[in-house]
Amino acid sequence: MSSPTIYAGPMPEADKPARFSVAKVAKFSVLGVVSLALLYAVWSLYLAGEPLFAVLVMAVLVGFALIYGNRRFYNARFVFPAVVTVGLFIAFPVLYTSYVGFTNYSASNLLSFHRVNEIHLSQVTVDKRSERPFFLLPAEGGYRLVLRGADGDFISEPFFADGTFLQLPMRQADHVEALTGEFLAPRDMVRLRGELGAISALLPDGQRLTTSGIRTMAHVQPVFEELEDGRLRNRLDGGILVADHSVGFYRDEAGNQVTPGWRVNVGLDNFKRILLSEGIRGPMLEIFIWTVTFALLSVLFTFGVGVLLAVILQWEHLRFRGLYRILLILPYAVPGFISILVFRGLFNQNFGEINMILEAVFGIRPEWFTDPTLARAMTLIVNTWLGYPYMMLLAMGYLQSVPADHAKAAALEGASPVRTFFFITLPQILPPFVPMLISAFAFNFNNLVLILLLTRGLPDIPGTLIPAGSTDLLASFTYRISFMDSGQNFGLAGAIATLIFVIVGAMAYANFMALRRVVAAKGK
Repeated sequence: MSSPTIYAGPMPEADKPARFSVAKVAKFSVLGVVSLALLYAVWSLYLAGEPLFAVLVMAVLVGFALIYGNRRFYNARFVFPAVVTVGLFIAFPVLYTSYVGFTNYSASNLLSFHRVNEIHLSQVTVDKRSERPFFLLPAEGGYRLVLRGADGDFISEPFFADGTFLQLPMRQADHVEALTGEFLAPRDMVRLRGELGAISALLPDGQRLTTSGIRTMAHVQPVFEELEDGRLRNRLDGGILVADHSVGFYRDEAGNQVTPGWRVNVGLDNFKRILLSEGIRGPMLEIFIWTVTFALLSVLFTFGVGVLLAVILQWEHLRFRGLYRILLILPYAVPGFISILVFRGLFNQNFGEINMILEAVFGIRPEWFTDPTLARAMTLIVNTWLGYPYMMLLAMGYLQSVPADHAKAAALEGASPVRTFFFITLPQILPPFVPMLISAFAFNFNNLVLILLLTRGLPDIPGTLIPAGSTDLLASFTYRISFMDSGQNFGLAGAIATLIFVIVGAMAYANFMALRRVVAAKGK
């Protein structure tokens, strides 16, 4: 009996699976729709004058199409969203902020040089002697322009106002001709103000009038004209403006800067101001010391209070432990900004309940918001209240993992409860606390919300060139320079933010290494 023959040749065409299944069609359809949406975003950003953001979105588009459209990059599909998120929302803001720190970007230097040039060249002057009121007279599907003046009325031929630039020859009109019909109502003329702006009236003496107001036309001429070498000449007084690209401003003949300015790279100038200008370096050094102190004390106080309360709540003979836990966790359940605003009212120097109690008991009314030391103490108190429940919850969980036999053995050896806690319990719960303590330090180092809602950085430090307060952290200090100062110096704020990033990164790394060594030493 012969064995069956096994066919190893190519599969017949009729038995091959369909090359394009429904799943593939759906896949490429979604890929195409998303790609078109991203391409539209790229084009919109480019038209809006944001080429940098357009390039970023274009990079995302290319990566998306390449990774999800080719099976060779199948494994990259799982990490691509995370990489894009980190790049767009972490890496790019840090890099862009650092870039701003090397520019003169501020409220006076927001625009590009091309836009500043357009603004200067668009300035006009109105010859009041030639100003005349004008009216529109409906005629033959369009309008006739009527100008009035001491020398009589002038009227144009019918025209259609569609926004195109028109030069209307005007002729002398007799009184009857000018008043034949009914003039367009003022509210209707307001609707046509855009179309009327493109119209100029040419009087018989050669004078050309354009709109100078809602109801008037006059001889309008540009203030500046651009010379061949790029300088701007003032038509009125002959003054010359020269572009100074080292500072991003036009300068007049006296050397004065003429606003608005444009963005330019200034190199390390902002960093030099921070390090060399006494009016900036002094308050910034004071704010840096307070920021580090605030972050360290906040971590210490919240950790200490949280662990202490957790240890107390672990005492099995304590009655109503469940109720106490609920009450002590309540500060964590209330939104932080509400608690901060409540404390702002409680610490009010004139009407706050805290000062009323202190005055009734001790006869004192502390100046919480005007004395720098008391303001900082108040900030620490409020931040401890906001932060201890989180540490308490963690400690309650970590204490459950400490074997009870260790404490019993220490008690048999005559160790006091305090000694047992510091030499047996604390070393066992500290290692899992290390990442939380590091993150708490980094969070409090940049605790912008607390400062802005509670003290707004006040009281101010006297004798500074920029706004700086005694309770300001580096984050709130940078925020005030960027958005609350009249100058809105984004470049200087970007330089400070860059230094903050470097300092926080270095300190977090140093703290992590130091704590890891301590934990390793105690583990031995």
